[in-house]
Amino acid sequence: MAEHTPRRNEPRLRPAPLLFEPAEAAGDPEHFFDLESIDDPRALLDRSTELAHAFRAAADRAVEFQAIAAAQLADPRRFDRLTTASIAERAEWTEDYAKKMVEFGQGLLRGTEGNGHGHGVTDPL
Repeated sequence: MAEHTPRRNEPRLRPAPLLFEPAEAAGDPEHFFDLESIDDPRALLDRSTELAHAFRAAADRAVEFQAIAAAQLADPRRFDRLTTASIAERAEWTEDYAKKMVEFGQGLLRGTEGNGHGHGVTDPL
């Protein structure tokens, strides 16, 4: 099962692994990480909970990387710097959200954001 979310000074624990979905299984809309084959409701709850935690951790981590990339793209020291409007368009965000993500990413790059997710960060909203 996935581990708890670490607090500010705790090390990051890895969530349960997301097992590879073979192409033929991924094409079957009824197939989802072999959950449909688990008959025991206790085992089904345990494995589906592991997957939910793993997906949540993966989504949180992806948001961190989005923020870092947004901050890097908006860095005024870059000759190819993008405006927050350009970043918003590229990421399919609103411009206001892009501004928040740039700020969030700047904090991550400085290592100043902190609440326990990943690098000690939260979603900017």
